[in-house]
Amino acid sequence: MRKLKEKSKLQNSVKDILKTLSILSAATAIGIFFRCMGLNEANIITVYILGVLITAVSTSQRFFSLVSSFLSVLLFNFWFTEPRFTFKAYDPSYLTTFPIMLAAAFITGSLAERIKKQAVQSANTAYRTQILFDTNQQLSNEQDMEGIIAVTCGQLKKLLKRDIIFYKTTENTLGEPLFFKFKEETQEKAYLTAEERKVAKWAFDNNKHAGAGTQMYPEVKCQYLSVRVGQTVFGVLGIVLGEWPLDSFENSIVLSILGECALALKNEEVTRERAAADLRAKNEKLRANLLRSISHDLRTPLTSISGNAGILLSNADNIGKEKQRQLYEDIYEDSLWLINLVENLLSVTRIEDGTMKLRLNAELLEEIVQEAVHHVEKRCKNHKLRVKLSDNLILVKVDARLIVQVLVNLVDNAVKYTPEGSEISIETKQEGTKAVICVSDNGKGISDGAKEHIFEMFYTDSSHGADSRRSLGLGLALCKSILHAHGGDIVVEDCQPHGASFIFTLPAKEVKLYE
Repeated sequence: MRKLKEKSKLQNSVKDILKTLSILSAATAIGIFFRCMGLNEANIITVYILGVLITAVSTSQRFFSLVSSFLSVLLFNFWFTEPRFTFKAYDPSYLTTFPIMLAAAFITGSLAERIKKQAVQSANTAYRTQILFDTNQQLSNEQDMEGIIAVTCGQLKKLLKRDIIFYKTTENTLGEPLFFKFKEETQEKAYLTAEERKVAKWAFDNNKHAGAGTQMYPEVKCQYLSVRVGQTVFGVLGIVLGEWPLDSFENSIVLSILGECALALKNEEVTRERAAADLRAKNEKLRANLLRSISHDLRTPLTSISGNAGILLSNADNIGKEKQRQLYEDIYEDSLWLINLVENLLSVTRIEDGTMKLRLNAELLEEIVQEAVHHVEKRCKNHKLRVKLSDNLILVKVDARLIVQVLVNLVDNAVKYTPEGSEISIETKQEGTKAVICVSDNGKGISDGAKEHIFEMFYTDSSHGADSRRSLGLGLALCKSILHAHGGDIVVEDCQPHGASFIFTLPAKEVKLYE
């Protein structure tokens, strides 16, 4: 690394020497031209001072502007004073002119050099301030630890033009390092040795800076800084220093960025803990609602089943055939309701914990509707069930079992909340790339207030809301979740002159017929 630095310095010096000689040659050539034009010596002196100014601005070291000042006086004496082409001067006034010219050139070069340094420092300050501002903006947009660490290390890499290492903390222990290369040819292993990890561990345990550029373990190649808020350490950041230590301004910017990083990690941790607490509260509420609803709503069918079964067991010989059949039908209907309830509960559980997997296959919508009708025919014995299928074949890619469950839930709602003798209809049609299924009835309908919440889990409306009487309020919420998982949707509308209509959509596939 030192050889590369010395080689680069030598190359820059050679370039500066060539620039200085070129500028002095150009100034001399212009001076000769001015002399031929009959201009006085003051103009030529101004050209040389201008050359010193240009040299100071265009070279990398102050030494060249000083040399240029001295050489300008010598060149002026050699080319433009009598006797020419010597370093003598006949006119005694030149004894005053030469020192003034040298002083003017020296002051001009010094001022130009100072202005150049100030311009470079201002540009560096603006660049570093912009990086700090950008870091703050980018960190505010990150939502997880990995993103925050990537932004922080990326910005530090851009600021310092060095390789960066980050050790995350996992359960109060230092985890595996993440290496962010500034140069592709960097060999990571050189900075991930056991000695380097030992120093990083020390910085983590003691919550202090260590490594290169510090008093603790200065022999290693990286400087390690803890990323912390108070006494909470979120990680350790390593900066590959090599032979170029950080200046005071770079160090202050690094500390500012690490402070922003630590605050972002703290906010991420708080957000994560709050989300976990909200999830626990939601699950607790879900369990409480489920238990309350089960204890309340299962009592009626279970009491009916046990009561009817008790009557049949104790008085079967004294009950007529018609009465026995009625009791058996009541038991059967209540058991079907319980089976449907259990199916809904299992489906809701799978959706909530993310274990429900769709088994998508190309299915004829007509067959799905017929399967659902087969399941609900006995429940619709006191209602008029009408099915109107599309004249064209409609093919959908769905999990047929779940779509049958949607239709069964919708028809069940219509059966429960409409008077006997009411009409329930199932209609299918295709609109563009969507299959549209409508389950409607001519009952009392659903109030506007209930429509806003009818698809929410555990929502019940005892007066008008569907999915409420003898129900946990799961059916319609489950229907919506299943349809959304298929890329469809469901809405509720009023029927004319009265009643409710549940309309849901599914993606339709093109049917290809081969003759």
